Amino acid sequence: MDSRDRLSNLGLLGAAAVVWVLVGILVTTRDPYADVAAGYEGALLIGLAMGLTCASLAWLVVFARHRRIAYKGDWFRAVRRGAWIGLFSAVMVVLRLVDAFQLPIVMFLAAIFFVAEITLSAER
Repeated sequence: MDSRDRLSNLGLLGAAAVVWVLVGILVTTRDPYADVAAGYEGALLIGLAMGLTCASLAWLVVFARHRRIAYKGDWFRAVRRGAWIGLFSAVMVVLRLVDAFQLPIVMFLAAIFFVAEITLSAER
């Protein structure tokens, strides 16, 4: 692991920790049913926090799976996977806010995100 990879990973985890603290402050101080904007701000913050956390962890998993060798494009894939997870998390929070959170909808969205990632990750 290069120092660039280590610093990038620590930077992502540090940013994720800051955003998780902001999520904690938001959910303990504001009510999403009394203040409609608080729900959407919470969805955005939760999606961002999940995305940053999962991008860092996705890179570490791939790095370990490749026997501690960082290949070109691993960071791009990890950030893309983190973005998918963050977007999925934000959509789940918004669905809960508008009372549209149902298992078939969640499974359909999960399948769409999964197929999109598999399609983009296919080796050519």
